[in-house]
Amino acid sequence: MEQNALKYLENDRFAALAGIKLVRAEPGFAVARMEITENHLNGVNRVQGGAIFTLADFAFAAASNSGGIVTLGINVNISYFKSPKGKVITAEAKEISSGRKICGFNVDIFDEDKVLVARVSALGYKLGSEL
Repeated sequence: MEQNALKYLENDRFAALAGIKLVRAEPGFAVARMEITENHLNGVNRVQGGAIFTLADFAFAAASNSGGIVTLGINVNISYFKSPKGKVITAEAKEISSGRKICGFNVDIFDEDKVLVARVSALGYKLGSEL
C-alpha cells in the first residue's frame, strides 16, 4: 500500500470515532473491521444502518486510494440483507472496473459468522492528484 495513502486513511477521524480498523489494503482491494458496541445500536437494539455504511465507505476509500491517487466517492448505494450477529462486522472492498477517471467497487459486509449482511456498489472519481 502506498505510504501516503496509509497516512490519509489514518487521518480519517470519523472512522476512528466509529472504531473502524484497517486490516488489509492494496490497490483495488481492502478489508476493514468494526467491533460493535452499544454506540452502534439503533432504538431497537440492532446495528444502525449508518454504522454499517460507514464501515463499507471506509473499506471503499482504502481500496480506491491505496494506489496513491486521490479518489472520492461519487455514487454509493447500499442494500441491507440481514441484521448482523455477533460483536464484529467486516467489510471487503473489491475493484470491479477502473478507467482513467471512474472506478467501480463492490463492498460486501459480513458478520462474525461470515453471513452477508449488506452489499455496497460504489463509484469513485479519480482526481488525478497523488496522495
